[in-house]
Amino acid sequence: GGKPGYFPTFDALPHPVPFNLFDPFKLSKSASPEKKASGLLKEINNGRLAMIGLFGFLSESQVPGSVPALTGIVRPYDGEIMGPFTADFSIF
Repeated sequence: GGKPGYFPTFDALPHPVPFNLFDPFKLSKSASPEKKASGLLKEINNGRLAMIGLFGFLSESQVPGSVPALTGIVRPYDGEIMGPFTADFSIF
């Protein structure tokens, strides 16, 4: 639960923290709601593009030649890519 897009501040912590996670330099404090909405949309689209790029690299490492732009750049990987998310995963 919680509010989407809400980041708690570090003001209540007992030790000093120089910046908050959201807007550390207070650049959007005086921004209009339209500019804030535009920035949020840009950030969401940036995250989506990053996920597509990451899955492109994962796909190319599992199936060589599946992403033509990455052919020869990414080495094949024979292991289990989703291994850390399995129930019996352990490092040791």
